[in-house]
Amino acid sequence: MNMNDDIRPLAGKKTIVIGGSRGIGAAIVKRLARDGAAVAFTYVSRPDRARELVATVESEGGRAIALQADSADASALDRAIAEGAAALGGLDVLVNNAGVLIFGNVDEYRLEDFDRMLSVNVRGVFVAAQAAARHLPRGGKILVIGSNTAERAMIAGSAVYGMTKAAVARLVRGMAWDFAHRGISVINVQPGPTTTDMNPLDGPHVDWVRNASPEKRIADPDEIARFVTYLARPESTYINGVSLTIDGGYSA
Repeated sequence: MNMNDDIRPLAGKKTIVIGGSRGIGAAIVKRLARDGAAVAFTYVSRPDRARELVATVESEGGRAIALQADSADASALDRAIAEGAAALGGLDVLVNNAGVLIFGNVDEYRLEDFDRMLSVNVRGVFVAAQAAARHLPRGGKILVIGSNTAERAMIAGSAVYGMTKAAVARLVRGMAWDFAHRGISVINVQPGPTTTDMNPLDGPHVDWVRNASPEKRIADPDEIARFVTYLARPESTYINGVSLTIDGGYSA
């Protein structure tokens, strides 16, 4: 790409996206690369999909590296971030998009599913932030993809998922204080319903979800990615320790 830094506001920046091979994560990887950042991203399975994303980024003149790591595995996650930072030559922005969604009413919810949700959605955020902090310079950023379900219980069966996202929102507030002396910002982005593998357009609740929105629609992943990429940019200063909801007024 022959673009100047005004068009590529993240030129020279090194970024890692946890859970970046599909859905919102893949959209974020593409947007970061288009803004000039070098991007490493993790995936759990489907190496073919990860290779396809790398090829897409490279075809547009960007740089992307795929790293296999399950966010439920603390050692693997820690190692992936270290490998990503080494391959990129540093780290400026961490985006933690990894998350799992297992629906079920509390009275019949399996304990192993509860533990899986906590390990990825909450512990994974903690582990990734701790690992990234070893590499982030002053002015670095940790961006977490949460959910507007942290604010509103919308449907039956979402109690555990919403609880994990509420925990993330509180963790982000605390981390903002913990990293402030190092000049590292921590921000939680809370999307509303978005078209992903977890929320397909042919899903059982899609009509209800669409009609519950003031805009009568479900977000495209790129809409979330554009917002996240703006927060990653150097000019998005004095934003710290907050949860920013992007849901088309869904939780208004």
